[in-house]
Order: sequence, then C-alpha cells, then structure tokens
Amino acid sequence: MRSWANFNIKIIIRLIGYLLIFEGFFMFLCLPFSWYYCGAGCNSLLISGLITAGTGAILFFFTRKNIRKNIGKREGYIIVSITWIIISLFGTLPFIISGAIPNFTNAFFETISGFTTTGASVLSDIESLPKGILFWRSITHWIGGMGIIVLSVAVLPVLGIGGMQLFMAEMPGPQPDKLHPRITETAKRLWAIYVLLTFIETVFLIFGGMSFFDALCHSFGTMATGGFSTQNDSIAGYSPYIQYVIIVFMILAGTNFTLHYYALHGKLKKVWQNEEFRYYFFLILIIGIIITFFLFVFNYGDFEKSFRDSLFQVVSIITTTGYITSDYLIWPGGVLWVIIFLLMFIGGSAGSTGGGMKIIRQLLLFKNTIAEFKRAIHPNAVVTVKYNKKSVPQQIIFLIMAFFFTYIIIFGFGTFVMTLFGLDFETAIGATIASLGNIGPGIGNVGPTGNYAFIPTGGKWFLSFLMLLGRLELFTVLIILSPAFWRK
Repeated sequence: MRSWANFNIKIIIRLIGYLLIFEGFFMFLCLPFSWYYCGAGCNSLLISGLITAGTGAILFFFTRKNIRKNIGKREGYIIVSITWIIISLFGTLPFIISGAIPNFTNAFFETISGFTTTGASVLSDIESLPKGILFWRSITHWIGGMGIIVLSVAVLPVLGIGGMQLFMAEMPGPQPDKLHPRITETAKRLWAIYVLLTFIETVFLIFGGMSFFDALCHSFGTMATGGFSTQNDSIAGYSPYIQYVIIVFMILAGTNFTLHYYALHGKLKKVWQNEEFRYYFFLILIIGIIITFFLFVFNYGDFEKSFRDSLFQVVSIITTTGYITSDYLIWPGGVLWVIIFLLMFIGGSAGSTGGGMKIIRQLLLFKNTIAEFKRAIHPNAVVTVKYNKKSVPQQIIFLIMAFFFTYIIIFGFGTFVMTLFGLDFETAIGATIASLGNIGPGIGNVGPTGNYAFIPTGGKWFLSFLMLLGRLELFTVLIILSPAFWRK
C-alpha cells in the first residue's frame, strides 16, 4: 500500500493554506455590504474571514521550509478534492456565526451547493437574510464557477509551483483548452473573461432597474451558472427586460470560454465553426420553440410570455443555472416537465461554468453511434469519429463512454439511496439529478417552488457528495476513493 509518506504532504498542506487565505479574502470583500446594510451579525463575515485566512496563514507559514515544489497527478487529485471540502467547511462560518443557518448540516449543504454552483437551497425566506450573508452566498457561486483552484493557478508562479495538474483536475470537460502554452496565462485569461462578462451583465441589470447589490449577486449567479437569487421567487418578479438579459448571459456562461476569447479577438467565424457551439445553440432554439408552441396552444399566456418563459427555463436547465421564472411542473400540456427533466442530463459546453454531462460528450457519443452503424454495414471500411473536422482518438471515445455509464450508474444508485431516506420516487430522481448535474431545482418536492430543507440529515450529506462529484466531473473524486490510487 502507498502511505501518506509517499506523497508530497507539505505541498498539499501549503496549497490548502494558500487557498484558505484566498477564501478569507473573498469573505472580506463582503464586508462593505455587511457594514453598509448591517443588521443581525454584521461582523460575522469579519470574524469568519479572520478565522479562515488565519488558519490558511498558519498552514502556509509552517510548511515554508524544505518543500518539494513539484506536483504530481496524485497530489493534484488530492489537493483538488480535499480543497473543495475544506473551503466548504470554512464557508459555513458566516452562516453559523451570523445565525442565518445555525444548523451545521444545513450550513454545509448551502455552502457546498454554492461553491459547486448547484444552487440547491434549504432556505425558505431568502429575503430575510442579512445583505452581507446574501452577498457571501452569491460570491460562493462566483468563486466556484470558474474555480478557486484555477484562480490560484493564475498566481502560483509566486510560489514557484507548476499548476498544470491542478488545472486538469478541476476544469470541466473532456480536455481543457489552453489559450497559451503556459497554463498560468490560460488561467489568467479565463478569469479575465469571467470578470469582464460579470461586469457587463451587472451594468445591463442596473440599467433595467436592479439595485447594484441585486445586480451584482445575480450576475455572480448567472456567470457561474449557479442560480442563487436574493429574492424568494428567483427571477419571476423581475421585468421581461431583466429576464432577457439573464437569458443572454446564461447562454454565454454555458459556452466554452475559449470561444469567448476568440470572439473578443474578432474571430467570430471560428466560434461558429465550433460544432459543440452550433449543437448547443440549435438545441436551445429548437426545444425553446417546441415548448413555446405547446404553451401558446394551451393558453398559458400570450406568445411573448410563452416564448420568454419557455426560453428562460430551457436555457436555465441546459446551462444548469437553475434560475426560475415559471413553475415548469404545472405547465399545461402534462408532459412539458418531462422535456425539462430530460434536459437535466445534458449540461453546458466543455470549458464553460455549466455542469452536467456536457454537450461535447453527448455530441461525440451520438457521432460514435452513427460510426458504429457504418462499421456494421461496411466492416472493412475505416470509419473515424470527427469533431471540428479532426479525428477523435478512440481512447477519448472510450473515456467518454466510461464517463456516461458511470454517470448513469451513479444517478441510479443515488436515486435508490434517496428513496431509503424516505423520499418518493419522483422527488428522489429529481434531487439526485439536480445535485449530480449541479442544477438546483429538480422535480417532485424539490421542484422550482420547493427547497431541500425537508430532506433528512443523511440525505443532505449524500446530496452534498453528489454535488462535489458532479462539479469535479466524477473521476477526480472517484479516483482518490479507489484502492488502486493508494498503491505504490
């Protein structure tokens, strides 16, 4: 067996300390809102930030000597998996200290739901929370959307540490795109685009009448595809203008950020030539039109409202954002919610902040199925799967198939486990796919108008585990749970 002595323990502890300092810094960013609005526990974020950053500084300081600065694949998997758990544990402090969510299980559920950009909540009266706590709740989305580790990779040269293994273990999608030969430069550019889009959306929302506070919180939730709102009715109470703005930015957030980089450099043709983007765009358009037709025919509302609510929910579910403008479980027609449920298995683009299986995996699985039919008809022919006019190695196809089957098995197992906690079957499958896909609202009692407060303690911890599995693309977590990982 491989003991902990075989790992570079000091670098693991040092990086965890470093990331806790980062987390503490983000807690301090919430202080202006906390102090301006004040209210119950207005200093809770200051106390939480001091505890978090202080703990990180201690870990960072005491591992500064005799340290090997290389990070192997094993260390990368451990750092990423453990870090997401630890930052979620420390992220509960503002909720607990302020008294907003005094129960530790509920606080952890809310926090990891934020960091993993799931958006599943145990809160029933969101508007009663102190503004500083609401801002922290939203900023957990924003940190987790692009990834706190990707952010740290951008400045890792300060530590003299290469971040490629960390980047590969955290970034979503079959194979992260590099915008620059140096991974730190790629991380910087991704975060720069992320910040820019967040800023632009905030300006548009303010122009539509939102307060600066609400605009910033909803921009965090949109660009991170998280879905935490500052309002009890999510986006339903806002104007059509604001809803359309959020639709546009949800689509942008669910798009591969590499394509945003090309677009910002005037390479729009290269964006449209991307097969995944075209598939993503037309899927949203076609499903949106189909649901609009049924809503209009069944007198849900006038054509514009039918179109807006249809498009909003389709985009929100495919990108795994989870914002709500309408309760799709009671849409007329009887079966429209089934379409929404099936969309929960798709997810955003690779390299986006969206969760789920990812569009590129669905596309390549479909192409491989067509290729298998051709091979059956023409056994001597050389048939390859092509993506963006390039042949896809068979090894990539095998990995995607393994991911797909693992995902379905975990979904089935998760549904079974949730029924053991007393949930009815519909709610069990809704809670499982909404957590595993990092979506938030599901079906049954965890639908658009429900929340997760009623789920037993054990069920909340299990769903928290599914959220982490989904955010880190299954294998990063499952690998460190396998006995083979710990063998020499």
